Amino acid sequence: MPIPHAVDFRLDDFEAATDQVDEAFWKHIDIHETDFTGLAEHHTEDGQHSYYVLHDGSVTWGIPGEPQIVALHIQRDTDAKVFRFQHTTVPLPAMAQSWLIARGCPKERIRRPPDTGAASADDTTRALEERLMADGDHFALLASYTHDTSDTPEITVLLRAVDESEPLPFRVLLERVDTTAWTHTLREGGFSTFEDATAWWEAHWDGEAPALPALPTRLSSLGALPAVPTPAAPPPGRIH
Repeated sequence: MPIPHAVDFRLDDFEAATDQVDEAFWKHIDIHETDFTGLAEHHTEDGQHSYYVLHDGSVTWGIPGEPQIVALHIQRDTDAKVFRFQHTTVPLPAMAQSWLIARGCPKERIRRPPDTGAASADDTTRALEERLMADGDHFALLASYTHDTSDTPEITVLLRAVDESEPLPFRVLLERVDTTAWTHTLREGGFSTFEDATAWWEAHWDGEAPALPALPTRLSSLGALPAVPTPAAPPPGRIH
């Protein structure tokens, strides 16, 4: 099991830069602080930037299927003692890492320590997560569903290529967690149309889906654009 990491936002003696920032930080971060588990974090030596990958445990009690991973970037004016922040919610830690890397966080500094979260089970999972972290501008996030109410939790993610010439523009990511070994696998499938992708998605939630269609090697490079807001999570078997 993972060891919870308490989160220190390093805001002692700092105030929000504006009333709007103060209200937004309370609404999106402060109110959930006791439910956050830190998965990874990095702080610049000058104290001006902090980057966090967080798991929000409160989401599991909310609307079924919503993503549970928060990427948070805190920016401090160390002279004026004020701060601003950016955040997004995404389904997978690698997508949060990608979002933070795009905002200036060094890739090697935002990796998860070995004792946080389920470990990657195999080389295929590790390779796909590396691509998700490094290539943050190839695909846009359309929908996701986090299913954490069974003995085999899984997360399904639907992406669309930004490049309209991509031969297989729709991708599905499927993460499965082994709660006994505390490891996870991540797999990727490619589809030529939205209808094909959503047909697989619905069949999957009905328990009838085949294995994800493998991608040709030349199409295997994959990124995600987690800066695109995640729509309301669809119920199992439905894409809206």
